[in-house]
Amino acid sequence: MRTRITLVVAVVAVVVLAGLARLGAGLLLSAVITAGDGELRERATTAGVAVTAGVPLPPGVRVTDVAGTPTDGRGPLPLDPVEIRTLAAGEPVTAGGAPRESAVPLTRWVAVPVTLPDGSRRLVLASRDLLGAVVLLGGAARWFLPGVLVAAAALTLAAWAASRAALRPVDRLRAAARHLGTGQRLPVPPAADELAALAVEINGLLARRDDAVERLRRFSDDAAHELRSPIASVRAQAEVAVAHPSPGSSGEEREAWRSVARDAERLSGVVGDLLALARAEGGTRGDPTPVDLAEALGEALARTPDDGGVAVTVWVPVAVRAAATAAEVGLVLDNLLANARRHARSVVHVSAVPAGRWVRVLVDDDGPGIPPADRERVFDRFTRLDATGGATRAGLGLALVARLVEGRGGTVRAAESPDGGARLAVRWPAAD
Repeated sequence: MRTRITLVVAVVAVVVLAGLARLGAGLLLSAVITAGDGELRERATTAGVAVTAGVPLPPGVRVTDVAGTPTDGRGPLPLDPVEIRTLAAGEPVTAGGAPRESAVPLTRWVAVPVTLPDGSRRLVLASRDLLGAVVLLGGAARWFLPGVLVAAAALTLAAWAASRAALRPVDRLRAAARHLGTGQRLPVPPAADELAALAVEINGLLARRDDAVERLRRFSDDAAHELRSPIASVRAQAEVAVAHPSPGSSGEEREAWRSVARDAERLSGVVGDLLALARAEGGTRGDPTPVDLAEALGEALARTPDDGGVAVTVWVPVAVRAAATAAEVGLVLDNLLANARRHARSVVHVSAVPAGRWVRVLVDDDGPGIPPADRERVFDRFTRLDATGGATRAGLGLALVARLVEGRGGTVRAAESPDGGARLAVRWPAAD
């Protein structure tokens, strides 16, 4: 905004100052041309008395009849018939031009009519050379453009300084908004102006947001508790039926109970993921603490079921700590490892390395990989790829990873692994 305001002021200043300079030059030229008309008229009047008395004419004065034909014997006049008629009507005339443009120098003419003793009428014309005035005006005009540019630059700098001072409270509000946490509000400026009103409205919006987030959290918690109990009950009964089948039950019945147990387990995981995702998107997260990624990876590997067919290697060359919470890091690593193991053919490589003010976690597998067209879509909720690309249970795992990481100011990207499969790269802020 500051740049736009300054550019607008600069353009307007150049246009207005150029217009004023042009107007000023025109007024100055007009003043220079018309300034000597009174003197010329006085000379012509004096010469008219001489013409009437029959005495010789003074220099710089010409006499013509009313048709413009010279009668003083001094040769033709450098005036056309239109200019003669204008002079006869009592109006001054500027004839000729600059030396480079006309053979006749720029001259100002004034005429005074007189009547001779024989009753005939004559025009007495007095003139003066305007070349000196034009040269003087041209010299002054050469400074108009630099003057306009200097004045426009001064106005532009003033506009930049004024807009910077005017927008400084906005910058302070923006800096304060960047570090706002849950339940915090913007500082309201003491001046009762538009900026204070904006801060009050934004604080009201933040209050409504916090209220909505709190209602969502309560709903998520209540829904999770209400759903977990019946799901756990169904799962327990199905597992009991599978472990202790009733006498005389058929193989189809036992297989149906195993299917119910698997679906109940899957549904329990979906409910847990939905609850975690709702909390992550609602912004209900604790203050960040240093989390040792080597230790967190070891705990995540211990939690991840080992199917025996996929090897997992971990490489953490130096101690790295992320600015998050242990629960968030655990959820992220659990989902990344589960996703990689589900799609890997034989091996999963996990590494955690420092990267300046960040720490990076890379999870590579040798599976089919993720097509380039799906590498952004895969982090959307309920996104499930086909059999060649694979997917999480309900399409929530990678969405949860993205929300948790981005909620701490980090990033998560999908790419191609050096092993030919998928690479999931997570970047967290490093802990101080």
